[in-house]
Amino acid sequence: MSRALLILLTFTSLAYAQKNSDELVDFSSIKDVLQKDRLDENAKIKQEKAEKQRIASERAKKARFNIPDEVDFWEIMSELWLVKNHQILKWDFQKPDFGLESAFSDFLEKQGLFEKKFKILLLDSPNVPHFALPTSNNSYLFILSLPFIRTLDLSKLEISLLLLEDMVRADAELFKSHVRPTAQNLLGTNYAGSKLDLAKVESVLKKYDEMILDKGFTFSQQFKITKHMDKTLKGNQELWGTYYRMIRKIDVLVKDNSLYRNLPRIYPSPELQLNWLAPPKRKSP
Repeated sequence: MSRALLILLTFTSLAYAQKNSDELVDFSSIKDVLQKDRLDENAKIKQEKAEKQRIASERAKKARFNIPDEVDFWEIMSELWLVKNHQILKWDFQKPDFGLESAFSDFLEKQGLFEKKFKILLLDSPNVPHFALPTSNNSYLFILSLPFIRTLDLSKLEISLLLLEDMVRADAELFKSHVRPTAQNLLGTNYAGSKLDLAKVESVLKKYDEMILDKGFTFSQQFKITKHMDKTLKGNQELWGTYYRMIRKIDVLVKDNSLYRNLPRIYPSPELQLNWLAPPKRKSP
């Protein structure tokens, strides 16, 4: 019985009592109904609360088996790849603070690039000279070989230009475009009630290996990146000259040092970059 009907009954009883003042109005039955109604309502509230808690608990349990979507997927996979290739990369070693992150941050701000989040992971190995691993949006994870920069005796400005080139590649999503078709079967999925298909994870990591250690970027992609750097730096001849001399250093290195013979396969190639950066020859009259 609704509260409105109970209130109506109460007023009806009072009115009747006023007409029959000698008779006593018995509210006990109304009180019992009100109490029962209140108990039923409380029980309903408790039941609804318990159901909401059950649904939330089920969702939380299922969420434990979520594969991240694009927002978090790349960062997790990149870190997993780093752990898997620890022996090749040798990133876990004692090293001083070279001030590379603060130098690169200052460099970016001078180029008008603000609020860029990045990490630089130094490697004690020549196997991967430099690379920008895919991570979350507007964030960058650079790996940089300490033997590589020491062999070339690169200045902080040259290192900043090298990292800027990697940043341009990351912004173009060349790596993600290569790996994404393989990762589609994982992105944003849920494996509750079944086992995680590790073969799918391994296939994504193999694409990482393919891009970083084997095939690298295409000639067309490298041409576009080099031309982008050329256009970006042309307004500052000092920066452009430093970039050009750095590429020339790398060209000499890959020809003379067998440790870096694989670099032109990943970034084809320093010699071609020098040709792409050279001003066009004037036609003779």
